[in-house]
Amino acid sequence: MEALYLLIPLSTLLVFVAIWVFFRASDGGQFDDLEGPALRILHDDDSVAGASEAHSHQHPHPQAPAGIDTP
Repeated sequence: MEALYLLIPLSTLLVFVAIWVFFRASDGGQFDDLEGPALRILHDDDSVAGASEAHSHQHPHPQAPAGIDTP
């Protein structure tokens, strides 16, 4: 029973800190653009020097173990 005298104020304080962190992140622009980074990763940028060389040395079937012929 005595533990509740400590746990209730600590949990209340923890909830208020979590709410404060959420609103601080929201005011800072953390949640402004949720779709941009997800779509940006889908755009290939093959203009980087050496990118075509890296692709030419790959095995045609990277999932197949060595020594197994794939159709």
